[in-house]
Amino acid sequence: MMNLSDRTRSTLTLHSILSLTLTTLCVADSWPQWRGPNRDGKSAETELLKEWPAEGPPLAWRVDGLEEGYSTPSVAHGKIFGVSYRGADEVAWALKETDGSPIWESKTSPAERDIGYSHGPRSTPTVDGNDVFTLGAGGHLTRLNAVTGAIHWQTHLQKDFGGKMMSEWGYSESVLVDGNRIICSPGGKKGTVICLNRATGKPIWRTQQLTDRAAYTSIIKENVQGTEQYITLTGKSLAGIDPSNGKLLWKIKRAGKTAVVPTPIYKDSQVFVTSGYNIGCNLFEITRKQGSFTAKQTYANKSLKNHHGGAILVGDHIYASNGPSIVCLEMATGEIAWKERSVGKGSLTYADGHLYLRSENGPISLIEANPNRYIEKGRFEQPDRSDRRSWPHPVVVNGHLLLRDQDKLFSYDLKPNR
Repeated sequence: MMNLSDRTRSTLTLHSILSLTLTTLCVADSWPQWRGPNRDGKSAETELLKEWPAEGPPLAWRVDGLEEGYSTPSVAHGKIFGVSYRGADEVAWALKETDGSPIWESKTSPAERDIGYSHGPRSTPTVDGNDVFTLGAGGHLTRLNAVTGAIHWQTHLQKDFGGKMMSEWGYSESVLVDGNRIICSPGGKKGTVICLNRATGKPIWRTQQLTDRAAYTSIIKENVQGTEQYITLTGKSLAGIDPSNGKLLWKIKRAGKTAVVPTPIYKDSQVFVTSGYNIGCNLFEITRKQGSFTAKQTYANKSLKNHHGGAILVGDHIYASNGPSIVCLEMATGEIAWKERSVGKGSLTYADGHLYLRSENGPISLIEANPNRYIEKGRFEQPDRSDRRSWPHPVVVNGHLLLRDQDKLFSYDLKPNR
């Protein structure tokens, strides 16, 4: 067992820097951002355990000493990236994927302890090429070198851009990297979404036609009927944005409440959204006529009211937590196919025909992604649970299941016979 708090963090030698030189991002063996390579919560991993023993899959390694954080880790180039509060500071860090040993850490901002849920940042780092981008709970956006942790530039979504959140719990969005563009949501009257120059952090455009306060969702990029666009969900609207200039391609009202968190799901000109606080879910159809886009609501119901654990589309069905239960819902109709208590409210990841459901209270279950009925293939309890809710999402990458719980990170082997 390794303890980062007790380690001496020395400067990387030239040899180690060269050995860690990054290559072009390979989505087959990485989880480089929020909800994975495609921001859909799905892993490309195969030949994983189809059932778990009573004690769960074998524990490969664990790390203690990460300190406070609700952030889900990202994985790329043989490294695990994350963010934490450590005393008065918010820090970004990188660990070796093979054993969790430390590579670097870098202070990015003061720890924001005057906001709700003050025990750590929430945003997942975005890794692309030699860069890592982090967004702190207080609004500090940082570009770091993925090899050394050196900071290239910083900006602040509130102080520099007048950003406004819809409620009190701090920025949770994971920024979208799109070539030379960095896309995120300061929120507020000056424009909900902003595009920054990757090299400098300076603004390229901001959405003058969309001025909602920022929610807690993360933006996705989709090709809708031949046109690339950023799709964003706020507490008031769902909208499609032109990546080249920030102009609205379409917008439709969709009222949320208190905290709108889950990432939208897109398929075949349809966008599915859900949020908690008794709001429910909606499906919208995007149409194009004579070069102009419009959006129309297909349905709105309360069959699925996902708080923040995320929804995943597998085939024609969506799986997500609905209060204390997990539900399977047909995307086209909004009708529930099945509903089960399982391990309770939690977050989901999909891999190799199965759902990995992590309860915010601790247990993790393996569930067959079967639209006909609930089939559980095993469950286990994470050891040494913290006294905080387990909000980081499970990550399945390179044959391992990663689970973060505040100070701790666990890596479970999903291919023990290799």
